[in-house]
Amino acid sequence: MGLNLQCLNRSVKSIRRYGKVCRACLNDGYRCKVLVVGGGAGGCSVASRLARRMEPDDIIVLEPSRLHYYQPMFALIAAGIRPSMKSHRPMKSVLPKGVCWVRDQAQEFDPCNNIVITKCGKKIEYDFLLVALGVKNDYDKIPGLRHALNYPYSGVCTIYSDAYSVKTWCCIRNFRGGHAIFTFPKTTGKCPGAAQKIMYLADDYWRQEIKMRSMANITYNTGGPVLFGIEKYAKELHRVVKSRCIAVNYCTDLVALDDGKAVFEDGNGTKISLPYNFLHVTPPMSPPCCLKACQSLVNEAGFLTVDQHTLQHTTFPNVFGVGDCTDTPNSKTAAAVAVQSAVVSRNLLSCIEGKPPQYKYNGYSACPMMTSYNTGIISEFLYDKKICETFPFDQSKEGRLVVYLNKYVFPYLYWNRLLKGKYDGPANIRRLINPLGK
Repeated sequence: MGLNLQCLNRSVKSIRRYGKVCRACLNDGYRCKVLVVGGGAGGCSVASRLARRMEPDDIIVLEPSRLHYYQPMFALIAAGIRPSMKSHRPMKSVLPKGVCWVRDQAQEFDPCNNIVITKCGKKIEYDFLLVALGVKNDYDKIPGLRHALNYPYSGVCTIYSDAYSVKTWCCIRNFRGGHAIFTFPKTTGKCPGAAQKIMYLADDYWRQEIKMRSMANITYNTGGPVLFGIEKYAKELHRVVKSRCIAVNYCTDLVALDDGKAVFEDGNGTKISLPYNFLHVTPPMSPPCCLKACQSLVNEAGFLTVDQHTLQHTTFPNVFGVGDCTDTPNSKTAAAVAVQSAVVSRNLLSCIEGKPPQYKYNGYSACPMMTSYNTGIISEFLYDKKICETFPFDQSKEGRLVVYLNKYVFPYLYWNRLLKGKYDGPANIRRLINPLGK
């Protein structure tokens, strides 16, 4: 597909016509220079960066949620390490001052006419668009899952939601033996390490606190063919699961919950029903329906098609993407968003000035995975699974540093640096303390 230069020319002409294209509230909607769709980590970070270089009232953030969640905190809530109240703050407090927050959600994209229509029927005209919608949990793709999650005594839980994270902690504390199953789907999801993190923490809690691990069998069923996508870290995780007597089944995808049993499908299409006393589910995930419906913006799976380095759309040059909703082949984590937001904001500003995007995203992502309440590993890598570690030691080996980072450093960086557009990832730290890299 070629770039749609007509859309970019229309944006440039609009800028020339209006001079500075300030936000204007119209009878049926709004007009702005930059529209940010989504108020998650990527949307807030890019909006903050742009607001320092542009007039804030030239920017609109379209986001329906009243609260902003720090999602990596969900696993700590589920393990009893942090209270639920620490995972969120009011959306208004994390958005940059002066930026217009439209508390509504996108219903329809019309990139050829530079328009987004909201659920309430408002029309937002833009010159440049940033799509930062993330992905949604598709609970209903697994029959019986939503009902089981909402039933207090089902033993079924997940950390991929703030509300269900609290239930997960209740299920872990109340577990008294039997079969505990943890799942990960074969479809693309965010933070693949989180599903294992809560498993290791639950195992440690059952060993140390209530001392009933000998009465439990733990199984990890993943829809994928490997335990972790990077061989160096997978090797250490294999050692961890072996030492904890955790059974791992590959290419085994959860497809239904039926009468107290979890139904899995293996790589040959054979269905297997397993009884459980505790079931942690990582739900399948996909981009929001409003994005998937706009075929000119997305691939077959519904992800925004962008250049994996510049994060500019492959057809519409005035459209950019950041975070989990894009089709970039990196692991979807908050660490990836930190680097992406720095790249995309600079490239977007270049395009506003009529220049081509010059900054490149290298695929950086990180997964700081706690393997117990006191230890963990820190995986860091780029595109093509190239290792890119920050610290001058082997981060694949279990150590105590990751616990301190998860509990204190990362939350501070998220709320005070990333969302304010002041954190570009650990590259500068790496150059200081580990100049040779790994």
